[in-house]
Amino acid sequence: MQRFKNKYAFITGGTSGMGFATAKFFIEEGGIAIITGQNQIKIDEAVQKLGDNAIGILSDAGNIDDLMNLKNHIAKFTDKIDVLYANAGFGKFAPIEYADENHFDQLFNVFVKGTFFTVQQVLPLMQIGGAIILNTSVVTEMGSANFSVYSAAKSAVKSFVKTFAAELASKGIRVNGISPGYINTNIFNNTGLTAEQIEGTVQSIIPTIPFKRFGEAEEVAKTVLFLASEDASYVHGSIVTVDAGYSVIR
Repeated sequence: MQRFKNKYAFITGGTSGMGFATAKFFIEEGGIAIITGQNQIKIDEAVQKLGDNAIGILSDAGNIDDLMNLKNHIAKFTDKIDVLYANAGFGKFAPIEYADENHFDQLFNVFVKGTFFTVQQVLPLMQIGGAIILNTSVVTEMGSANFSVYSAAKSAVKSFVKTFAAELASKGIRVNGISPGYINTNIFNNTGLTAEQIEGTVQSIIPTIPFKRFGEAEEVAKTVLFLASEDASYVHGSIVTVDAGYSVIR
């Protein structure tokens, strides 16, 4: 299939995980993917792997100056964006009594400020028929110890799906969300846990998942591409959960 032939996707946090997998599939279906990341070496490596139809931009989703420069960076390569996937994020968790202001600000800067101003800055480049997909999380569906700030930030993104959809329907731009469960990405890398502790955490989670495994980034990416495509032309203001039933089956 060539559902995205000659179309441009802007994907934040596209150097690894779900963002990278989405860029890969988008390119395979004829599109051009512009990805962002915070590390130039990782951006260059990702672009090399993705091939000629990939473009990398150095940009921090939690930095307002970088966010306000997105249009200028994109304008070097195209004057239109057909698909926006606001994917950038990281995992950081703490008990209530240990979560300091830095912990709070880091998460809200990337997930809330980053998502809002990414959409604001890219929106003028989008036309009728465009699609915006926001990354939320199944943690918004339940109460999880040590996830208070992370879940609150993701809940704000979940709210954006509805409010952006209400506002952008008149512009012919569809807005939807993707809500991943536990996926094999680098989400635990910024938690301060050792490799052994991360493995222990993963092994303790697996029995609670109905499929008894973490999902793969590609499984999320395929759902993102569905929401971005004409196959989802009547899907708007919705959040698709990709979690093997973790949030609803106990």
